[in-house]
Amino acid sequence: MSQQPRDVPPPRPVGGTPVEGEVVGADSGLGAAARALADAVAGLLGRDEPGVGTRGRDGGGPGRTAAGARAATGVLADVVSAVTAAARDARAGSGREGSAGTDDRGGTTRGNSAPSGLLGDLLDAAAPRLPIRDGARLRRAHPGASDAEIADALVARAARLTGGVGAATGGLAAAQWFAPPSLVAVPLELGAQTVLVAAVEVVLVGELHELAGRPAPGDARARAGAYLASWSTQRAVGSASSGGLFAALSTAGTAALRRRITRRLARSTTSVAPLLVGATLAARGNRRATAALADRLRADLVLPPSAPGA
Repeated sequence: MSQQPRDVPPPRPVGGTPVEGEVVGADSGLGAAARALADAVAGLLGRDEPGVGTRGRDGGGPGRTAAGARAATGVLADVVSAVTAAARDARAGSGREGSAGTDDRGGTTRGNSAPSGLLGDLLDAAAPRLPIRDGARLRRAHPGASDAEIADALVARAARLTGGVGAATGGLAAAQWFAPPSLVAVPLELGAQTVLVAAVEVVLVGELHELAGRPAPGDARARAGAYLASWSTQRAVGSASSGGLFAALSTAGTAALRRRITRRLARSTTSVAPLLVGATLAARGNRRATAALADRLRADLVLPPSAPGA
C-alpha cells in the first residue's frame, strides 16, 4: 500500500543545492554551532506529525504541546551546547587583535559579546542550512490541498513547535528552581530557546514565500538572507516596510536582526517563572507570536488568511 507523503522537509537548504562554502565560519565554533542549530531544526520538523487542516491557533491543545515539549527537550539540549560553543568562540575571539572578521556579505561576524549579537550571528550562519522547501515540494507533501490549507498546516506546525520549545525551556527552568546551583544554566537555555524558535520561524517565513510564488531571488545563501531579513522586520520580502530586498546586506539589516533577537530574548524570560507557570506562559507566548508573524506575512503575500478558528 502506498504511503502518504509526510510533511517532513529534507535536511538541506532552499532549492536542495549545496551551500557554497557551507556556513559562515565553518571551521570555527560559530560554524559548528550553526550546523548544530540547523540540524536541530531539521530534527524538530521531521518529528512533527504530518497533516493538513486547522488545529487551533494555540497549536492543537495541551496534549500536542506536551508532546512537542518532550520532543523539544533533547533538541534544546543540543542547541544549548551549540550556543555555549558559539559563546566560547566569541570570547576567545574577543581576546585576539582584529578578531572581528567579515563574512562573504561584508558584515561583521565575530568578536561581538552582546547576547543579541552572538545569537544573531549564530542564526545568520545557520540560515542557509535551514530546511526550507519550495512550492513544488510543499504541494507534493500535501496532495489535494489548497494553498490556504497548506499555509494553515505550515502555521499550525510552526506554532506547535515554538510552543513546545517554550514549554521545554520552562520545564527545565522549573526543575532548576529546586537545584539553585544549576540556575547558572538558565541564561544559556533562554538563548537556545530564542535562537531555536527564531530558526523555526525563519523556515515558516521561507515556506510561505515559496508557497505564494514569491521566492526571494538569488542562490541559497541570498534567499536565506532575505528570509532572515523578512523575519527580522516581520514583513514579506520586498514589501515597503521590510527594508528592501537587500536589507540583510546592510548595517540597518544587522541592527534589525539584533533588535528582533533582543525582543525574542526578553519574551523568553517568561520561561523562568516559578514552578511550571513559566512553561505555560512561554508556550502560549511563542505560539501567539508565531501566529501573529504568519498573519502579517500572509497579508503581505496575498495568501488566504487563516481559516476561522485556525
